[in-house]
Amino acid sequence: MRLSRRTILLGAGSLPFAVASLRMGAVAQPAATPSEVPPILFVHGNGDYDALWMTTVWRMESNSVARDRMGAINFTDPLARSDDKVEQANRSSTEDQRRELAVAIADLKRRTGAARVALVGSSRGGNAIRNVIRSGGAGDVSHAVLCGTPNHGVFATDDQPNNEFNGRGPFLRGLNEGESEVTPGVAFLTLRSDGMDKYAQPDGRFIGKPGAPTGVTNEGPELKGATNLVLGALDHREVAFHPRAFREIYRFIAGREPDRIAIVPEQSVRLNGLVTGTPGGVPTNRPVAGATVDIFRVDPETGERKGSAVHSAKTGADGRWGPAQVDPAWSLEFVLASPDAPTTHIYRSPFPRSSELVHLRAARPLGPADKEAAAVVIMSRPRGYFGLPRDVVLFDGKEPADVKPGVPTDAAATLRLPAAEVGRNVVAQFGEERIVARAWPASENRIAVAELTY
Repeated sequence: MRLSRRTILLGAGSLPFAVASLRMGAVAQPAATPSEVPPILFVHGNGDYDALWMTTVWRMESNSVARDRMGAINFTDPLARSDDKVEQANRSSTEDQRRELAVAIADLKRRTGAARVALVGSSRGGNAIRNVIRSGGAGDVSHAVLCGTPNHGVFATDDQPNNEFNGRGPFLRGLNEGESEVTPGVAFLTLRSDGMDKYAQPDGRFIGKPGAPTGVTNEGPELKGATNLVLGALDHREVAFHPRAFREIYRFIAGREPDRIAIVPEQSVRLNGLVTGTPGGVPTNRPVAGATVDIFRVDPETGERKGSAVHSAKTGADGRWGPAQVDPAWSLEFVLASPDAPTTHIYRSPFPRSSELVHLRAARPLGPADKEAAAVVIMSRPRGYFGLPRDVVLFDGKEPADVKPGVPTDAAATLRLPAAEVGRNVVAQFGEERIVARAWPASENRIAVAELTY
């Protein structure tokens, strides 16, 4: 059965909240009360970390899903190998991820006493979910939600036959074999974009091969036998982390509409997280010891500090920098001094709720492109890409020149300033979220990051 409704975008800043198409596979689940919603384990994607699920967890909590009935895995080495069968430093195989996810499922079941849990995965996280279910874990899983997962590959060609993301490779062929591509007994939902996912494109320009057919289409994330939803013009990450995606995730697992999409603030906020590293330039979730973290309250209009640090810490072997108590109305500056990395000034919007997922990674080292700059400021959007002209994206009052228009592919933009402008404020704006950062001197090996939350 196929139902269709088309989304019309009314402007560059509009958000596509309509479902473009719906293919029904799984039988609808009966509505559950919050106490009956199964425990939920969130699974991040390639090169990412569990912190990306923070806003989703907040929305779940705002709909009475208890904090202790949710978990989010942090894969040790989140980046995939280029060849799944060949060892690569600080990268993981499909088997590495399957093994870590199986342990996380068992831990969540033990903590909650539940017989089965729901799994929600972004991108590569869906590969791990399908692998653990297909490899004997179906009895532990009630629901599997796959968000932007390249279920039929980022490409399907004869190149790189052992790459995890090759639809013709042994890993994905093994998952997709049979008349149905889902495992019986588990309710499957896929969420995908209507043409704006850079990893579900027929042309290879987004994977460095312009003009070469990839062998996949926009429908690549769908699965035969699943409920397949199309979320309009959302990008590869937004199909997991956007409020529109939250609605579908909650509705599928709980069997009813959420009471609210907005995040309900708490009166007192407690923050904690990890400092993680990038050895050899490879992002990992391995904790960094000996890093210092200072947190300042800042003026949301100027980025200037309001008094001394509200929290200071040095990480031990576990990489933890908290906990810190803050007010839910405070804009914050996190100053991270991590070994062998630039001192990174991370500016964030107020945190409306508590979280253990406020992870910090130092900015990339200053490079040749920065040699003429007296200050470097980065605007970063971890839970989505910048889409032009789809979105309102302004960096220091202008659309950033290093964000390509069309299919959203860029999650960061860089501003390089001359000596006369060191110390001034820089405004980063995406949609309705606005962050003011300060330009710190590059001569002191410092970089500022305006990190968007929404």
